[in-house]
Amino acid sequence: MFFNIILLVVGLLLLIKGADWLVNGASSIARKKQVSDLAIGLTIVAFGTSAPELVVNIAASIDNHQDIVFGNIIGSNNFNLFFILGIAGLISPLVVKSSTLFKEIPVSLVAGITVLVLVNNFTFQGALLSRIDGIILLIFFLMFLAYVYFQLKEEPVVHEVKESYLPTWKLWGLIIIGLLGLVIGGRMVVASAVYMASTMGISEKLVGLTIIAAGTSLPELATSVMAAIKNKSDIAIGNIIGSNIFNIFFILGISATVRPLVYDIAFNRDIYLFLGGTALLFLFLYLGKKKFSRLAAGFMMLAFIAYTTYLITLET
Repeated sequence: MFFNIILLVVGLLLLIKGADWLVNGASSIARKKQVSDLAIGLTIVAFGTSAPELVVNIAASIDNHQDIVFGNIIGSNNFNLFFILGIAGLISPLVVKSSTLFKEIPVSLVAGITVLVLVNNFTFQGALLSRIDGIILLIFFLMFLAYVYFQLKEEPVVHEVKESYLPTWKLWGLIIIGLLGLVIGGRMVVASAVYMASTMGISEKLVGLTIIAAGTSLPELATSVMAAIKNKSDIAIGNIIGSNIFNIFFILGISATVRPLVYDIAFNRDIYLFLGGTALLFLFLYLGKKKFSRLAAGFMMLAFIAYTTYLITLET
C-alpha cells in the first residue's frame, strides 16, 4: 500500500508538470503560428490532456472491463464539467467567446445525447455500444475536427506585446515531454488508485466513475488551473469542452471499435447529469453575458460534491 501511495504522488507530480509544459508550449506555438488560444485549447491541449483516458480505455476495452470504459468517460466528463470548471472559475471568473457559447458547448451537448441514444438502442432497455456505433462516434469526431479547422480561419488572434518565444523545436519538445509526462503520470495514478480501491472491495463501476475518472482527468485539472491563473480563459474552458467532446466522440468511439461494449443502463443517470450540467453551463454563460462567475463556479462545485456523495452512498 505504501508503494502505491508513492506511485500516486509521483504520478500527480508528473501530471501537473506535464500539463504546465503542455500549456506553455502549445499556447506559444499557437501565437507564433497565428492560431488562437481557443483553437489550440480545443485541439492540441484537449487531445493531450485526454491521452490518459485514451490509454486506460483501450486497455480496459481489450481486457473486457466495460464498466471501467463507460465509467471513465462519463465520470471524467462530469469531473471536468463540474469540478474542474468549478475550481478554474473560483480562481478567476472566466470570460468566453461567442463561438464557445453558441457552438462548442452545444456540440458537447449533442455528443452526450448521441451516446445516450446509441447505448440504449432507442429503447432504454440496455444494450451495447457496437462497432458500428463506435464508427458513428468517430465520424462525428471527424466532423468536429473539420469545424475546428474552419474555426481557425475565422478566429481573431490577439498578439501579446513584447513576448519572447523559445525556438519552435524547443516548444515542440516541451509539448512532447509534457504529453509523455501526462500519459506516464496518468497511468501511475490510475494503476495505484485501482489497486488501493480493489483491496477495499469497491465495484468497477464506482472505481471508473470516481477514482479512475478523477485520476485520468488530473491533466485537465492541472491545465485548466494553470490557464486560469495565467488568465487564459480560452484555454481553461476550451480544454474542458474540447476534452469532453474528445472523450465521447474519439475515445469512446475507439474503445467500441476495439471491442463492442455491453452497457449498464445505470450509467444513464450519470449521462443525464452530464447533459444537465452542460445545459446549466450554457445558461450560466448566457445569463452572465459570456462570463462564468465565481457564484456559478461554486454552484457547480457543490453539485459535484453532492453527486459524489450520492454515488458513494449507493455503493455502501
